[in-house]
Amino acid sequence: MHGNGVIGVLHEGRYKWERRAPLTPAQCARLLAASAGGSAAGRAHGRAAAGSIRIIVQPSSKRVFADSQYEDVGCELSDDLSECGLILGVKQPPLGTLLPDRSYTFFSHTHKGQEENLPLLDEILAKRVSLYDYELIVGDDGRRVVAFGEYAGRAGMIDCLRGLGERYLNLGHHTPFLSIASAYMYPSLSAAKAAVVAAGDDISTHGLPPALSPLVFVFTGTGKVAQGAQEIFRLLPHHFVKPADLPNLLAHKPPAHGHGLDPAQKVIYACVVEAKDMVEALDKQAHPTFDKEHYYAHPDQYRPIFHETIAPYATVIVNCMYWEHRFPRLLSNEQLKALATAKDEQGQAVPMRLVGVADITCDVGGSVESLTHSTEIERPFFRYDPIKGTTHDDLEGPGIFFVAVDILPSELPKEATNHFGQALFPFLRHLAFARTPEDAPAAMQRACITYGGHLCPLFEYIHRIAAARKAE
Repeated sequence: MHGNGVIGVLHEGRYKWERRAPLTPAQCARLLAASAGGSAAGRAHGRAAAGSIRIIVQPSSKRVFADSQYEDVGCELSDDLSECGLILGVKQPPLGTLLPDRSYTFFSHTHKGQEENLPLLDEILAKRVSLYDYELIVGDDGRRVVAFGEYAGRAGMIDCLRGLGERYLNLGHHTPFLSIASAYMYPSLSAAKAAVVAAGDDISTHGLPPALSPLVFVFTGTGKVAQGAQEIFRLLPHHFVKPADLPNLLAHKPPAHGHGLDPAQKVIYACVVEAKDMVEALDKQAHPTFDKEHYYAHPDQYRPIFHETIAPYATVIVNCMYWEHRFPRLLSNEQLKALATAKDEQGQAVPMRLVGVADITCDVGGSVESLTHSTEIERPFFRYDPIKGTTHDDLEGPGIFFVAVDILPSELPKEATNHFGQALFPFLRHLAFARTPEDAPAAMQRACITYGGHLCPLFEYIHRIAAARKAE
């Protein structure tokens, strides 16, 4: 069935909140525009007419675009995708639903040998599915081409601001952040941005409580996720500082009482940190300055310093960076506990400034060890007590709050789908007629994890990872 020119669009059944699609109705219309949708003879044999494309969309009443919108542009509606040689989804389909000998595209989360998704990989191999993973579609420059990263950053930052307002209220402070809702509660990204701008105007005019200033956001990473998060942050009155400036920034504290507003109350500070700000070489004589290539090749020769040089000055950490287990953690549980129990030279307790972590990467047990679980869109927060090492569903007690929603782009489903579909669109016509990975565009060839019941050569290492984890 591979390469027959018939494209299927899956109903997203894995998550309640998943309202995205791989293509908008308008993008489907463009794909169909070059043909009349295939001849009757072609349909009878489960294929499109030569050079033409058919699109069959599984009906869904929760998809952000109505079924009728797809039907109006020439798509067919059917739960049965057995005629389709190429089937497009967003997230992983439920186990047991894959059709054999088809090409599928979706985020599989299998290329790192993720244990929770190995049963899905087993099914893919058993059914001889050609799996093209969006996460692995990269250009010749190595950069990802098809991704929702910016929308994860935008939605995550909006949710973080909501959480900050609620956490501060539980700590006894009213702030303009209370007027910001979760991203999914707005009809559009523009409406969400307008709410953030309004909160920023309130801060510029009336300021933040003196006890909260200076308020400092720390962003990790410089990729699309970080760019999306910072796009929302920049709607607030802000000033970016370098990591080296953080100690001096906190040396000035607005008076608790007084006439007029201190300038620090009317602005929110931000600092963007990279790998060079998070680790240092164990052998400083051999590596007096940070060498990124050496660090990536030999991370075991470096020690973490983020907890010493950055975290003590942060109010909120917005984690947007890629991380693997071979690298030092951004923050371990022990490091967070040390921050929460720190004392000054006189032996007096030093209050921890850190109020929250927006882990947009949602890497459970990853770079921030205390991220113990992901959260749901309707319940996006949990509280972690670093002294006791416990997690709680409320925001009322001691500790820091976490935002850890793992499908953040689905909070902005229309804009995210449009953005994603535009990036995917250039590959689809070729992929629809590709009978083998070699027939697909080069970027898609590199993104093909499985074919004909076997792992493709680039991904044969997954078997070794899986075997090692089973042996543990």
